[in-house]
Amino acid sequence: MPTSPRRTRAAALVLIVLSLVAAACGDSTSKVAAPAGSAAAPADPDRTLKISAIPDQDPAKLTTINQSMATHLAAKLGVKVEFVPVTDYAASVSLFKTGDLDMVFFGGLTGVQARLQTPGAVLVAQRDIDDAFQSVFIASAASGIQPATDVGQLASLKGKRFTFGSESSTSGRLMPEYFLDQAGISSEKDFNGPAGYSGSHDKTIDLVQAGTYEAGALNLQVWKTRKDKGTVDLTKVTEVLTSPSYHDYHWIAGPKTTQRFGAGFTDKLSSAITSLDVNDPDQAALLTLYGAKRFIPTKVENYVEIEQIGRKLKLIT
Repeated sequence: MPTSPRRTRAAALVLIVLSLVAAACGDSTSKVAAPAGSAAAPADPDRTLKISAIPDQDPAKLTTINQSMATHLAAKLGVKVEFVPVTDYAASVSLFKTGDLDMVFFGGLTGVQARLQTPGAVLVAQRDIDDAFQSVFIASAASGIQPATDVGQLASLKGKRFTFGSESSTSGRLMPEYFLDQAGISSEKDFNGPAGYSGSHDKTIDLVQAGTYEAGALNLQVWKTRKDKGTVDLTKVTEVLTSPSYHDYHWIAGPKTTQRFGAGFTDKLSSAITSLDVNDPDQAALLTLYGAKRFIPTKVENYVEIEQIGRKLKLIT
């Protein structure tokens, strides 16, 4: 007996409804099996750890250093890692605060500024040399400024044209200004004209060598590197004084890093950096780029002096 058109349409509707129910049940089962955020959930393919560093040196040099660190971390942690250069010190602090940067290699001062502005930030590691870092004061040979044996003798810089590095640099501004103050020199009143701010340690050397400024202060590590590579004319620039030591550069991870990569990720970051081994050729090459033999743990207490001096100079409010 032939089927009526009405029965055929009804049967088709039943099949459609059953298919939709089956599909819905299938989706529901999938979501329960791997809920978002669970250990079984697939990794976000676009999740990238964004690292950066204060722009204290030649940009090409910084890129080489930090891209090498990005490669190491990607291999060690199994995540995508991108080095994001920044235009200035203030930008590194601001982008860290907003979460646009996950981890930054800050100087002592910018590290304190970033940590105070970003609740939940975690100190990850510092280089071995940052446990007792130093600045160096240099002068143009034509200035007649003589080498000094103690901070008090920096008084000879009075009345000279002087440049710092970046305004927010620990080794190129904060600590040098502190030592100048100990020698009785006010950077606002006692130089020949306003103090300069070169923007980076390399530029400080170049400006003093060119005679644009008669003296300046910078990161001792950069000074040593430039001398070793023969990229500073020691007939035109002389070393005046190496400063007393203080704590400086360190890696800091932001609170959103844990939110994006999961609990315990900052510990993994710290381990990936502090486990760098000078006996491994590839890792030794990375450590050499940072001017270190190893990275070590650090703590907030190491930067109390930096914070106190920063507040005194109104660089931290």
